[in-house]
Amino acid sequence: MFTTSTICILISVVVYLLGMLAIGIVYSKNSNSEDFYLGGRKLGPIVTAMSTEASDMSAYLLMGVPGLAFFCGVAEAGWTAIGLAVGTYLNWLIVAKRLRQYSAKINAITVPDFLAQRFRDNTKLIETIGAIVVIVFFVPYTASGFAACGKLFNSLFGFDYMTSMIISAAVIVAYCATGGFMAASVTSLIQSIVMTLALIVVLIFGINVSGGWDAVIANAREIPGYLSFTSSTNIYAASAGKYSTFMIASTLAWGLGYFGMPHILLHFMAIGDENKLKISRRVGSIWVVISLSVAVVIGVIGYSMAKAGALAMPATEAEAENMIVNVSALLSSYGILPAIVAGLIIAGILAATMSTADAQLLAAASGVTHNILTNVFGIKLSDKKTMTIARLTVVFVAVLGVIFASDPNSSIFRVVSFAWAGFGATFGPVMLLGLFWKRCNKWGAMSGMLAGGLMVFVWKYLIAPLGGVLAIYELLPAFIISSIVIVVVSLLTPAPGKEITDEFESVGVTA
Repeated sequence: MFTTSTICILISVVVYLLGMLAIGIVYSKNSNSEDFYLGGRKLGPIVTAMSTEASDMSAYLLMGVPGLAFFCGVAEAGWTAIGLAVGTYLNWLIVAKRLRQYSAKINAITVPDFLAQRFRDNTKLIETIGAIVVIVFFVPYTASGFAACGKLFNSLFGFDYMTSMIISAAVIVAYCATGGFMAASVTSLIQSIVMTLALIVVLIFGINVSGGWDAVIANAREIPGYLSFTSSTNIYAASAGKYSTFMIASTLAWGLGYFGMPHILLHFMAIGDENKLKISRRVGSIWVVISLSVAVVIGVIGYSMAKAGALAMPATEAEAENMIVNVSALLSSYGILPAIVAGLIIAGILAATMSTADAQLLAAASGVTHNILTNVFGIKLSDKKTMTIARLTVVFVAVLGVIFASDPNSSIFRVVSFAWAGFGATFGPVMLLGLFWKRCNKWGAMSGMLAGGLMVFVWKYLIAPLGGVLAIYELLPAFIISSIVIVVVSLLTPAPGKEITDEFESVGVTA
């Protein structure tokens, strides 16, 4: 039975979704595949900054991070936020400009395409490995976003989880497949604004309902180690454990993932004016620091809201991830205007999900059409056919994502962390060494990519369960091993030819 408040929320959400679809239609006239995948390399500095960071900050910003902080305290959520903030800044500072210059020089429009051309890989193995990794890890990553939508509508309106997820996925696919990269980028800019407003509203409302900031801190201090960055705990713990130096280092390693995120790197490749990157770096980095900090604080506030009886105390971390959804429901009970504001918060969660999912779907589509069909198998396709297949791929990956996310009890944060590790370890080391180490060759690149990707699985499922100092985030050891393999194999095999080294040295040099 719908109440006035739920109707107001639904109206806000429907208006938002229709707006996203309208943008897709506006940008539907892509003239070629480069327009579809990179927006013709015409992104301005502000759109570049905010669309890049919005496509990064998936549902874990408004559900995963607050839920983790709510249930487990500030240690893991806080160190993750710090690692991501540092990684964001360094990625803009180190990678963005040179990748834009290098990719434009060799006319590469995807990450696997860039690596294959950078190393002149005539075996096609680098491109094949890269495209497969993009598809394999983007399915669970995209699934985490769809799961967020399903949880949102199920907990707020009582809608069926699967039905809600399918409808949300259909909207994302519709504007993404229609408008391509420019539609995804413009919607991501808008979505970053909506996400920011949602965080601000929840922060202010939550403190007020909790009885003030002093009450928030007093309640948090009742739980052993809850506010400590060196303690491991949860809201039901009688005593706190130690959040070790190894665990801190591995959690900070989230920042390493940025160097290998295809959907973020694609935004760097699409920059219109590389000389305005300083603006993008500052805007993007400041937004990430503020938004992640607020997300962690909101999680801490959530516990006080539960203590005050405004929210139910969650039994699991997965339940805690519904915190902001439940805050929206509470806010909507205060009248029509608050209900409309609650709709804005729900739109913020959808924005966090959609801004990432659309970028991921485009990256996966490029992996199938441009990398596998065109470059690996040598199938000649017109731009029209290329974009048709790309759009079908978007639909296919979305379907797989919906299937993967069929379990409503899965943790969004944990799913994202695994996919993040897969991309970071596979593409991060080879991207950094490929951009800045002239001696790096194709044999080192493909060996490192394989080692990094495989080690993510090996460490997570075979080594980390052994416990002790080995129970760390799989990205850190996988990233280190991949880097070592690239260097060792490159030094043990023939050096790159003169054509490759001359091209390497010419990047960024103006006539």
